[in-house]
Amino acid sequence: MSQPKVIVVGNEKGGAGKSTLAIHIATALLHSNARVSVLDLDLRQQSMGHFFANRAAWLAANGVSAPMPVEHPLSADLAKATDEEALTRFEEAFAAAEASDYILIDTPGGDTAVSRAAHGMADLIVTPMNDSFVDFDMLGIVDPVTLDLKRPSLYSETVWNSRKIRAAASGKSIDWVVLRNRLAPTEARNRRRVDERVQALSRRVGFRVGPGLRDRVIYRELFPFGLTIADLSPTIRPVAMSLQHVAARQELRALVGSLGLDVGDELMAAQ
Repeated sequence: MSQPKVIVVGNEKGGAGKSTLAIHIATALLHSNARVSVLDLDLRQQSMGHFFANRAAWLAANGVSAPMPVEHPLSADLAKATDEEALTRFEEAFAAAEASDYILIDTPGGDTAVSRAAHGMADLIVTPMNDSFVDFDMLGIVDPVTLDLKRPSLYSETVWNSRKIRAAASGKSIDWVVLRNRLAPTEARNRRRVDERVQALSRRVGFRVGPGLRDRVIYRELFPFGLTIADLSPTIRPVAMSLQHVAARQELRALVGSLGLDVGDELMAAQ
């Protein structure tokens, strides 16, 4: 049996759009007929778990179908467990997910033993960041006078250590992609400054930079239904369609393409 590809969506800052990215990547893969398992390690928020619960309820209520992942839920009380117990239960859930083509893991906005373990199991780490120095601080530290890059952040060091451990243990490398998320529609001086530092840090610690998702109303509109732009079709259309939705679908396809994930033409098939 072939090994699943493990995708970890993570950083150590809340509000960067990890869960939004996770659910969009998951649904894009599902529409490529892949078997997808999802693990939500953000035990307090459980945004991804709520999304797929909403999805199942909406589809049933409307008598339509759409692909669903296999969920391997971890209960909220795990947040109060010891690191040893939390790691054991995570490893059990991960083992149960290994029959899938992909295992997609959404991580919390903080440093936990389980999150570090998940990063060490990844084939691909996806880190979203908004275009601001507030979010860049999660990746690297800049000089407050010159804005020159001083050093990588603790999270960058966590990923670096995960890559070293993975390479030593299995000889495999971890691909790390930083996605510029929630881009504003207009160019700004601050964005150029952030971009320069991101590019400098990418060369220093070895991540790729890819396109994220713009701050579009459609992404927020569809979340309560448990749907994404990938799901819209003649039979699944909870909101009115517009040209902006076509642009959003193309944006999602560019995102998964930058991650090296082959979803074929399914994302563009239904308009």
